[in-house]
Amino acid sequence: MSAEQDLIKLYSDRILALAADIPRTGRLDAPDATVKKRSPLCGSTVTVDLKVEDGRVVDYAQDVKACALGQAAAAVVGDAIIGRSEAEVTAARDALKAMLKTDGPTPPAPFDGLEVLRPAAAYKNRHASILLALDAASEAMEHATHHQSA
Repeated sequence: MSAEQDLIKLYSDRILALAADIPRTGRLDAPDATVKKRSPLCGSTVTVDLKVEDGRVVDYAQDVKACALGQAAAAVVGDAIIGRSEAEVTAARDALKAMLKTDGPTPPAPFDGLEVLRPAAAYKNRHASILLALDAASEAMEHATHHQSA
């Protein structure tokens, strides 16, 4: 199979469907934290706003300017993040990174929809874009929860 055919397979119908329907797009008016992440390789960016109460995400918005893979990851994150703790978001980010880099296990529920991105493990230049939403959400959770407890 040619590299081009592999790439076509990578952009599966499921990934394209997720990318076309990203939940929680936009920005929040008064977030507890905002983090913008950019992939230097492809220029993809994700800006995350979130609100936290009692250590859990109660509102979330994302501005996603990324390739279909980054958009698909953001779609799964946007769908799963409400009600999650900092530890859960960080665990999902770490699991996604391990899944891509070392064929680790699928991220835990409710982030297990990220399994759809497992074929992208072979494309190291796409990893940063796929990780943007969870990297930004994890850092925003850290800022929000530590800011509130200070």
